Amino acid sequence: MDRTRTIPRHALWLGAAGLLPFVWGALTTLAPDLGDRARDIVGPRMVGPYVQLFYGMVILSFMSGVLWGFTAKSDGRHARWAYAASTLPALWVFFTTGGGVDRASWALIAGFAGLLALDRAYWKAGLAPDWWMALRVPLTLIVILCLLTGAEFP
Repeated sequence: MDRTRTIPRHALWLGAAGLLPFVWGALTTLAPDLGDRARDIVGPRMVGPYVQLFYGMVILSFMSGVLWGFTAKSDGRHARWAYAASTLPALWVFFTTGGGVDRASWALIAGFAGLLALDRAYWKAGLAPDWWMALRVPLTLIVILCLLTGAEFP
């Protein structure tokens, strides 16, 4: 199987657009003046680590659905483990986020790292598209770097 297929343009652009709340959160955390001005305009939940935490919880839960969708096209050989594993990102969010910005940020960092491992397992099993890891690795690395700002500079 050829695993070097090009990422579809729409998937690449939408994946990159999905980074915007993480990058915005990192910028408004690292540049407090920008964060203060933005907070006055859009409210406290939409700046700094808070936007990253809310959005990160949504995205990990969404990715559970993506993995479930990959599993739906599997046969009995992969279905047992893949259906069970597809629930892990959403359950991780439910059980581990909370307890303050730094703790929730570290929980999401671990969640996205674990998701990348699941992405690879689904990809290796032939459940994810050939281009999947070429998309998921850089997106995940950027998300984790952004979340580190909330973990280290809450």
